[in-house]
Amino acid sequence: MKFVSRLASLFAVAFATSTLWAQGTIKGKVVFQGTPLKPRMISMKQDKKCDALHKGKPVTGDDFVLNPNGTLQWVLVYVKSGAKGGKAPSKPVVLTQHECIYRPHVFGIMVGQPLEIRNDDPLLHNVHFVSKKNGTFNLGQPVKGMKTQKVFRSPELPPSSYFKCDVHPWMRAYVGIFDHPYFAVTDSKGTFTISGLPAGTYEIEAWHEKLGTQSQKVTLKAGETKDITFVFKR
Repeated sequence: MKFVSRLASLFAVAFATSTLWAQGTIKGKVVFQGTPLKPRMISMKQDKKCDALHKGKPVTGDDFVLNPNGTLQWVLVYVKSGAKGGKAPSKPVVLTQHECIYRPHVFGIMVGQPLEIRNDDPLLHNVHFVSKKNGTFNLGQPVKGMKTQKVFRSPELPPSSYFKCDVHPWMRAYVGIFDHPYFAVTDSKGTFTISGLPAGTYEIEAWHEKLGTQSQKVTLKAGETKDITFVFKR
């Protein structure tokens, strides 16, 4: 009996290993070419508490962030077509209101995955979610440390799904809601990684708040890693 149990365990490990080996990865970067947009400077003087958090200095907006290496941050990259669904994680994605700014500015989440919205500031924030496919909600978080959980039920892409604050009009964050786990957001080096993809042909799309979308087709073999580059021009 012990032999049979051990043999079954070995088969399970072998199957899991072969499955992982067969998964492919798409990684790359998002490059900008041309004349950069002028940074949007945010003044928070209409709220003295927010202004004090930044010592009265204006804050640079996140709608166009050009990294030192010529790449773009806050670009949502995702499989637009060809992907099959997966189980939504139970671990929540966290959206914070920190120093009167939403963090992260752009993020992705799966249908059915919890979203935890948190107030990290010692002042009133208003969380106003707007969308076409997932309804709207509008709630207040007047106390530091307050948390609220929400779950989305339908896939939806920005810019139609976003968060704003009716108290602080400069605050905005965009969310991509997916029925699969194959998405990422570019970092401070403009890079992204989408892993766990089965072999196949996919349409990969990149969305930027100010520059729109670009897409390209990628064919992956089992276990293959492919590097791709998106170039946004202005």
